[in-house]
Amino acid sequence: MGLSLCLVVFQNLVAKLLLFNIFVADYISSANIQQASCHDEERSALMQFKDSFVINKSASSFEGAYPKVLRWKSSSNCCLWDGIGCDAETSHVIGLDLGSSCLFGSINSNSTLFTLVHLQMLSLADNHFNFSQIPAAIGQLSGLTYLNLSNSAFYGQVPSEISNLTKLSSLDVSSNYDPDTGEKFLQLKDHHNFKTLVRNLTRNQSELESLLLDGNKISGQIPIWMWNTSTNTLIVLDVSNNSLTGFDQLPNQVLPWINLAMFRISLNKFLGMLPIPPPSIVYYNVSNNMLTGEIPPLFCNMSSLRNLDLSNNNLDGIVPKCLGNSSSALLTLSLRNNSFHGMIPQLCSSNNASQLKMIDVSYNQLQGKIPRSLSHCLMLEALVVSNNQLHDSFPSWLGSLPELKLLILHQNGFYGIIEKPKKDLDFSNLQVLDVSSNSFTGELPSEYIFNWNAMKSIKPSGLRYMSSSWRHTFLNYYEASTYERYRITIISKGVATSYEAIPDIFAFIDLSDNRFEGEIPEVFGNLKALHSLNFSNNMLTGCIPSSLGNLTELESLDLSRNNLSCHIPEELKQLGFLSSFNVSHNNVTGPIPQGKQFYTFASSSFAGNPELCGEPLLKKCGNSESLPSPSEEDDNNSKSIFKMDWIFILAGFISGLVVGVVLADIMMKRTPRWLVEMLSKRIKKGRRGRRR
Repeated sequence: MGLSLCLVVFQNLVAKLLLFNIFVADYISSANIQQASCHDEERSALMQFKDSFVINKSASSFEGAYPKVLRWKSSSNCCLWDGIGCDAETSHVIGLDLGSSCLFGSINSNSTLFTLVHLQMLSLADNHFNFSQIPAAIGQLSGLTYLNLSNSAFYGQVPSEISNLTKLSSLDVSSNYDPDTGEKFLQLKDHHNFKTLVRNLTRNQSELESLLLDGNKISGQIPIWMWNTSTNTLIVLDVSNNSLTGFDQLPNQVLPWINLAMFRISLNKFLGMLPIPPPSIVYYNVSNNMLTGEIPPLFCNMSSLRNLDLSNNNLDGIVPKCLGNSSSALLTLSLRNNSFHGMIPQLCSSNNASQLKMIDVSYNQLQGKIPRSLSHCLMLEALVVSNNQLHDSFPSWLGSLPELKLLILHQNGFYGIIEKPKKDLDFSNLQVLDVSSNSFTGELPSEYIFNWNAMKSIKPSGLRYMSSSWRHTFLNYYEASTYERYRITIISKGVATSYEAIPDIFAFIDLSDNRFEGEIPEVFGNLKALHSLNFSNNMLTGCIPSSLGNLTELESLDLSRNNLSCHIPEELKQLGFLSSFNVSHNNVTGPIPQGKQFYTFASSSFAGNPELCGEPLLKKCGNSESLPSPSEEDDNNSKSIFKMDWIFILAGFISGLVVGVVLADIMMKRTPRWLVEMLSKRIKKGRRGRRR
């Protein structure tokens, strides 16, 4: 399983659960404004429903999960129970939130749940219903407007009786799969079944506002009759993480839902041109499909667009210049891994208060220079332009951006000397700098090191990530939240790897594969937060600075293929977390430091230095008594509290263990997407009154 892919699914799940719980709490508290006294038969039905399950903490994956039903007592007013909402006038139970309640057991049509016929809102999300089917009796709850059965290990067909829920405005049956094997349980695996499902869901729905079918075994096409379904009301459509191939007879590729705000079809097999959303669109994610063609000019008219993710498709053509017109609202822009050519558009014009935080146009065929208009992107945190054909000098003018954390220029045609900073605070928040595989010359930019304050101080460790987030309210009552982690491909420990999440404590510098010359400045030893440092494949001379021994968080140090001389400093033995070290193909002399982590490095790390001696090389040093004793080795390396790979793997492992999705092992080479989701819908009082 792709660990990073699991992380994405876990992020998506947590976002949906958290925000849905916000809605539920608001709904139930509004329903219980007056302390209604519940009906005896409903209290009895709830108690019997409770008794049909056992409490198992592993049945829920959300961090804030707890067994709400443990507080239910048959002698008390059920309208005051945790997770229950009653109508203030009739005292009937109209809201039941048992999401993330650690429930384990089966559910069937005989359950007393289905006697609660006044229910308007039902959440059973994030429990484990032991691979039972969604009961056909769900159709008896005809007053439901909200239904969330996501991430609850339901199995089999979605029943046709769900079409009886004619008042339904939000449905979520996403992510029902085995956390151990990743097998998806809702068997919607062929074209006919999906058509039947959608017809059952939508044929009686004229006011559907949210439809989430992500993470199920769905294939085929989205059927044509959906074009006439809820055309005025649908706000959120999410069919991501399936095997869908396209839209059945979509006229001119224009989506029919005029108020659509969130559109997510990522991680499918969609073919054809880009679907064109309405001007109301706020979030648009079609990443990881097989879409072709160019970006239509109509995208330039979407002034509300905040997230645009077209990454990992087969799109081509020139990126429209007019795309910069919407950049005042745009928060994240990802065109990664397509075949776009031409210039990067002028984003962030000087008279526009841009909110752009992330730009990723890597792995395309873009030419020219980085547009100077980006100097007005005062909120920009990440700029990733790697693996293109850009031809420009080092963009020192970006140093004035106060929030910039990631600058990735890898494998382009950047050239020349890196000029001295113009201000003392240039790039003060920079944590990740990759200028590798270009044609930079001259000495290393030591003057910048004094400005790189974010790399000097070691932050407290924790599983927090570099990301952008925002919240937005649609149509005055529909609220959504987006949380998107930045992703990069870096070469660390000699291996190029794509990572889906970057810990906010991570600091990385890669200056390799250029034509830098001169000595390595001692001031690099001031960057104590660094985890990886790569000087390889340059023309550096002089000694290895002993000050590098101050980089106590360093895990990877690559000095290979230069003209370095002198001894390997004994101070490097202080780097207890160092797990990758390469000084091969230089002119380094003398004994290799012995003990500690140096015993773990292969002989290839020291090859190509004729005057170097000592283990692990076969060449013995002339004065063996001068070598440090092996007994000096300690176990610092085994006590590492932070390993760069460990953090990434742990994030993926947690998501795999908790969520457990089996999809193709896309990740590490392909990087999905957003971390976000919808969530809560607040019903207007008048509307709620009509549906009681």
